[in-house]
Amino acid sequence: MTAGESHGVRWGTATDRGSRRETNEDSHLAQYPVFAVADGMGGHAAGEVASACAVDALRALVGPDTVTPDDVRAALADAQSRIRQIPVETGAPPGTTFSGVVVVDSARGRTWLVVNLGDSRTYRWADGALERVSVDHSEVEELVARGIITPADARTHPRRHVVTRVLGGGREDAPDPDFFALPLAAGDEVVVCTDGLTDEVPDARIAEILRHATGPQDAADRLLAAALVAGGHDNITVLVVEALPD
Repeated sequence: MTAGESHGVRWGTATDRGSRRETNEDSHLAQYPVFAVADGMGGHAAGEVASACAVDALRALVGPDTVTPDDVRAALADAQSRIRQIPVETGAPPGTTFSGVVVVDSARGRTWLVVNLGDSRTYRWADGALERVSVDHSEVEELVARGIITPADARTHPRRHVVTRVLGGGREDAPDPDFFALPLAAGDEVVVCTDGLTDEVPDARIAEILRHATGPQDAADRLLAAALVAGGHDNITVLVVEALPD
C-alpha cells in the first residue's frame, strides 16, 4: 500500500494475493505520468513474470517531459518482446492483461490517456458518478455487445475469464490496445484495477466506496478490503488517481 503526489496529481495503491491464490501474479506501476496494472494470466506459465515485464517496459515513460500515444505503443511493443522471451518448459505461453492511464499533454492541456488490453479495467469518477471507460476484451463482453447475454449474466458466465486480447499469450506481434482520451479536470479520479476487484465488487458498490473515501489511498484500501470481504477469489490490485486543483 503506497501513496504519492507529483505534478498536480495524487494517488493511492493497494494489492493483495487474495484468499485463494498462493502467489500474486498482478503487477502495477504508479509513478507519474503512468498509472497501470497488469494481471498475469491465471494458469499460464510465468504469469507473474509477464505482468512484471509489462509494467517494467512502461517505466521508460517515466521521466520525459511529454508522452505521446506512439510512446505508449512503443513501450507495449517492448513489453510484448520481453514476454515472448520468457522461457517456458511446459504449459501455455505466458501473457498478461494491461490497463491504466498515462498523463499526456495535448492542445487542450493535460489529458488522461486510457490504454487497455484484456479485462483489467479503468473507470472515471467525476461529479459523483462512476463511468467505466475501458472495454473488456473478453468472450462475455462480446456476447453482451451482441445482446446474447445481459451484463448481469456476464458476472457469472462460465467463460467470463476468457480474454481475447492480451500481451503475450503466444502472439508474435503486439496487439492493438484501445485508447481513450479524457479531460483531466480537478477533483476527478480514475480507478485502475484488475478483475480481482470487479469480479467481487459491483460497480454500484465501487461508486459508494469512492463517494465516502477521504482520498485516493483511503479509497484504494477500502476497495481492496471490499473485494477480500466478498471472497477474494483472485489477486486484487487497485490504483486510485486524483487530479488536484492547479
